[in-house]
Amino acid sequence: MSERIKAVIPAAGLGTRFLPATKAMPKEMLPVVDKPAIQYVVEEAVAAGIDDVLIILGRNKNNISNHFDSVPELESNLAKKGDLEKLDRVKHSTDLADIHFVRQGEPKGLGHAVYRAKSHVGDSRFAVLLGDDLIDARDVLLEKMLAENEASGLTVIALMEVDPDSIHLYGCAAVEATDDPDVVKVTGLVEKPKKEDAPSNFAVIGRYVLNPGIFDILERTEPGKGGEIQLTDALQELAAGEGVLGVVFRGRRYDTGDRADYIKAIVQLAVDRDDLGKELRPWIKDFAADL
Repeated sequence: MSERIKAVIPAAGLGTRFLPATKAMPKEMLPVVDKPAIQYVVEEAVAAGIDDVLIILGRNKNNISNHFDSVPELESNLAKKGDLEKLDRVKHSTDLADIHFVRQGEPKGLGHAVYRAKSHVGDSRFAVLLGDDLIDARDVLLEKMLAENEASGLTVIALMEVDPDSIHLYGCAAVEATDDPDVVKVTGLVEKPKKEDAPSNFAVIGRYVLNPGIFDILERTEPGKGGEIQLTDALQELAAGEGVLGVVFRGRRYDTGDRADYIKAIVQLAVDRDDLGKELRPWIKDFAADL
């Protein structure tokens, strides 16, 4: 890329849906097969050419920074045993990117978490990736969003068509078609609308490419739904002004923010792995046949 784009990963949520597992373990560190969810997100940013990552932390989230730090004792032990495969996996997370951390302080919503990145991001465009949404590494999304932002200069958000009965779980976009079937113009945004009030079934999923002007908007954004500073409200102001584009994602997405979907994500990713799929596929078929 022509400039050094930074990525911001908000990870300050309490993870109450996964209690008691998240009483002492950040939800972003819950394993998806054999890697914590947040590592998949960092790997996605790196695959898109981003090597500077800022993670927004909350209280009791030190496990996240520890995961991306080196562990000399463990590495030395594995090296002495000659277990180079495990050693490479341990060092991989440490060497992934230039990773920084900042605390959100009081949890005031996603918009507030993004605003906390202002000092680190500066005057450059940047990507925001939410850890609840895992995008399959075989499907392109962030690269397309960065390209659309660079070409248009506009904020770009990721959209996905969902069942209208589920739209109340998401931010929802009103859209107009463009010449590209995978890109739409976003004319309005509503946070978690009722089915009957939703302008479409295009849900906002957790990927954004933002320009630094978003910080000025977030600074004056009042608390909205849930008493929190909503990123959706700031994006609505942009959509009504200079404009926002949406990249429609039609690939594989795994929602790890819901308990049932988290389990599905583990199964879906595991069966596609060379080291696990051969054993799991026939077992799953037999298990399902007995239900």
